[in-house]
Amino acid sequence: MTMLQFNEVHTYYGPIHVLKGVNYRVEEGEIVCLLGANGAGKTTTMKTILGLVRPTEGTVVFKGQEIGKMTPSQVVKAGIAPVPEGRRVFSRMSVSENLELGAYVRSDHKAIADDMSRVFDLFPRLKERRKQLAGLMSGGEQQMLAIGRAMMARPTLLIMDEPSMGLSPIFVERVFDTVQSINKQGVTIFMVEQNANMALTIANRGYVLQNGEVVLENDAASLLQSELVRKTYLGEAIEVS
Repeated sequence: MTMLQFNEVHTYYGPIHVLKGVNYRVEEGEIVCLLGANGAGKTTTMKTILGLVRPTEGTVVFKGQEIGKMTPSQVVKAGIAPVPEGRRVFSRMSVSENLELGAYVRSDHKAIADDMSRVFDLFPRLKERRKQLAGLMSGGEQQMLAIGRAMMARPTLLIMDEPSMGLSPIFVERVFDTVQSINKQGVTIFMVEQNANMALTIANRGYVLQNGEVVLENDAASLLQSELVRKTYLGEAIEVS
């Protein structure tokens, strides 16, 4: 079943045409990555899904329902949760308080407590530091918290914007391992990521976005072998015969 679909979506910031007729498709159970340079329109894609930016033309459909005119809270209630670029944790609040905020659209208190226990199972370090202020944690720990906070909304689709940005290599590996674990639990994932090699290693499919347009889409293994991806995103020199 198709979980998320962009159909000829155009998005503007004032007069600036950011997304230019893009088409994406994310099937239930997949990990799909979106690659592109800074300014390509990746974060605008995420904001369009969340209702922070309205598409000027085209439709964004989630589980058969058009969500392009929904508010962010309505989008979260529908089953989509974000892990934003830069983590965006509430630095003056504790780990537990940040996680509780992730469940702000829910009223099933017993299930919320159960989900917090599951987050602590996924990230034991968060359990150890549940009373600590989020702003005093390392970048890697804050990323764990951002992912855990998103999971508290009990999403069916998790959208992640640059989850490995600014992290040490050991935390990068841990984040991608976590993405795979969450996916195996039944959560579909649409991920923006500049670390193309790591993203395509765990993804099912991917899209390459340049200047607001999709220039390449394929299964992840094929994209890893693509000359465009290897040269532009993996830093490989391509021999010319």
